Amino acid sequence: MINLITLSADVIREAGGFTISIVSIFVVFISLGVLVFIFMSIPKLLELNIRKKLKKSGVPEEQTNINVEGDVNAAIALGLHMYFNELHDEESNIITIHTAQKQYSPWSSKIYGVQNQPVRK
Repeated sequence: MINLITLSADVIREAGGFTISIVSIFVVFISLGVLVFIFMSIPKLLELNIRKKLKKSGVPEEQTNINVEGDVNAAIALGLHMYFNELHDEESNIITIHTAQKQYSPWSSKIYGVQNQPVRK
């Protein structure tokens, strides 16, 4: 009888571990799904915001084409990259090399090398 009680207690403990693992997996996948939904909806929300601002400024709806092709986006990005890389200050392009003074260290001294063996008598 005691063995049956301990066996049922062990089964309950193991079931709790399975429950926790299954619930944690579901939580992870649900949170990933929510994040995908949020990331997919951000561009649409931004486009709606831009269209509202354009309507307020009085731009006709025919000229509110916000979508731009990929090659145009690449050309704009390249132009901005080249412009911002030229903004840093002009350098002199002169290289100077200074020799550093090496201080004496007995750890790297040659006089304590293998060649100087003590004389045996």
